[in-house]
Amino acid sequence: MRRLWPRASIFALGMLAAILVVVALMAAGVLPVRVTTQVVARSVVPTTATTTTSADETLLTPAEIYRKNAAGVVEVLASFTTSSNPMWGMGSTTSQALGSGFVVSSNGTILTNAHVISDSGTRATSVKVVFKLQRDGRTETREVPATIVGSDETSDVAVLKVDPAQAPSLVPLKLGDSASVEVGEAVVAIGNPLGYDFSVTSGIVSATNRNLQSPNGSLIADGIQTDAAINSGNSGGPLIDSAGKVIGINEQIASQSGGNQGLGFAVPIDTARDVLQQIEAKGSVSYGYLGIQGQTLTSDVARALGLRASDGVLVAAVDPGSPAADAGLRGGSAQLVLQGQMYVTGGDVITALDGVPVASVEDFLAALNKRQAGDSVTLTVIRSGRTMDMKATLAQRSSS
Repeated sequence: MRRLWPRASIFALGMLAAILVVVALMAAGVLPVRVTTQVVARSVVPTTATTTTSADETLLTPAEIYRKNAAGVVEVLASFTTSSNPMWGMGSTTSQALGSGFVVSSNGTILTNAHVISDSGTRATSVKVVFKLQRDGRTETREVPATIVGSDETSDVAVLKVDPAQAPSLVPLKLGDSASVEVGEAVVAIGNPLGYDFSVTSGIVSATNRNLQSPNGSLIADGIQTDAAINSGNSGGPLIDSAGKVIGINEQIASQSGGNQGLGFAVPIDTARDVLQQIEAKGSVSYGYLGIQGQTLTSDVARALGLRASDGVLVAAVDPGSPAADAGLRGGSAQLVLQGQMYVTGGDVITALDGVPVASVEDFLAALNKRQAGDSVTLTVIRSGRTMDMKATLAQRSSS
């Protein structure tokens, strides 16, 4: 041991001297300095444990989300009675539709889709909701009658109500903020697909700002696209983020086979919340009416017509006495066929609404559906090569 110490000391001194020489050369720029950066990716939804992201919010696993929220999700059973031809000895027939819904208040308020409790605009004659209960380690269900507080086919949102005295202990789900949803974040859907009650599926937000078509043909703006499996029966159920908050109401799928193909869509919860507040306050929902008929202007059509705009809405006609007419908007005066498509030309071109560009009729209608009667809007318009702003006060439009 005594011999090893001096040799070890000499070796250490030699290494130190070598290190100092290398450091000096690097400082002088003789030797290159290589810097390695390591990026650590954080999983959005942990698969095995809860991860704390802030002092007041945690990211939950799908299993935790289900345990926390399943008791607040319901199965919606809507019955429809239709008159039959008495010549066949039948006075009426009854059919039933199945969907999903979720509790949003301890007073028994439930959100679902309008198309779950209506058929071609005809409301269900009776509605029941089924709760799932965990009692003594066993799973039970309880069926409770519900009333339709209000329904809005333009947004495809309906509000139901159950008597808290008849229902089990109500578990309201927390509503999130759909405006802050990001593509790629994890989500969970809970509902009753194809009658398989209280099922849970998980996935991510595939896209945002989708324009969805409502049951009455209107456009629902800011729709959320997800690859979480959604099928018939999921309609009206919640789309929940990894914080356990509802960000949308599952509404429709895009499918060639009729089943899930990873293309599910949800009504944004911000829209549903506004509809809920209006229905609770006055029993109906109001939408702004401008009073124009328009066509989508593409860059190819704009070049063919010699217009300055690259895209927007061609104003084909203006309804007499409408807010658009009062604002001074002008419709077209001539017709032109381009590639087999008829265009009405000579009118104004709307390029923006309240400063937000609109590239198509769909964009324009989706933006207009966010406004209510009495709202003042600013339209950016191109007329005869000149850009101007025009103000209009929207009138009342029927919600159906």
